Amino acid sequence: MPNLRLSKKENLSSFRRIAIGTWRTTGDPSVYGSLKLDMDETLRYMAEFREKTGRRLTITHMMAKAVGGVLEAMPDANAIMRFNRIYLRKDIAVFFQVAMKDDDTGELDLSGATIHHLETKALLEVVDEFQETVDKVRAKKDAALENTRSTFKKIPFFLLNTVLSAIGLFAYTFNLDLRWAGIPQDPFGSVMVTNVGSLGLEEAYVPLVPYSRVPLLIATGAVQREPAVDDDDQIVIKKTMKVFATFDHRVLDGSHAASMAKTLKAWFSDPYHYFGEIPSGEEA
Repeated sequence: MPNLRLSKKENLSSFRRIAIGTWRTTGDPSVYGSLKLDMDETLRYMAEFREKTGRRLTITHMMAKAVGGVLEAMPDANAIMRFNRIYLRKDIAVFFQVAMKDDDTGELDLSGATIHHLETKALLEVVDEFQETVDKVRAKKDAALENTRSTFKKIPFFLLNTVLSAIGLFAYTFNLDLRWAGIPQDPFGSVMVTNVGSLGLEEAYVPLVPYSRVPLLIATGAVQREPAVDDDDQIVIKKTMKVFATFDHRVLDGSHAASMAKTLKAWFSDPYHYFGEIPSGEEA
């Protein structure tokens, strides 16, 4: 059984071939970009959702669902590199950074939670599954993840790069299911999302992670109040949020980014249409 369900992308453009030949690892083809989202309607939707369902909907949940919609609309972005070729994923999954405390050192540690098939799930399902997954991770009840964390703590520092590279090689280049070795299946998903705004940061660009083979990383900043000019040329105060993307230029380029930005803007400017009708308390 393979680690991922994939199909080879055919008919590559000349630029895509040049990009693949130019960069040899995901350590150097990083492209960075930012996008400002109008958050007034989104925050109104969030407040109504919380009131009607009793669930604490967050920007992270909404970004997860929206990214699922973005990848569904732009399937070329749902891809990985293998053997110098682009392979398209048949499944959409989003990985989230989860902050937790290391019991051994007392230091802040980062782990993760992955939600699969977001394009098929209602926002309420995403909220519930995300919370359940994060609670399990923070309570250290995710057996596969805890086995992996425990194993990595035992690896000597001088072998870390070698081991991580080997995992990337076998799990993604060779596409092998490594659950027998304690490595979760598809642990990093199609795209990584981190909410730096929850830490009080307005801006942050996150680096590509070579062994994960994820070509797109998204960071959401803190919501800000700022002056803007409305359609009647009047100055008003609006709530906005910046989104910061890092992508692998071998897989994606500016035209992909522009199309995905347009989709993301649409979701957050008209949440009642794209995120769906808010269920009542009985339905929730």
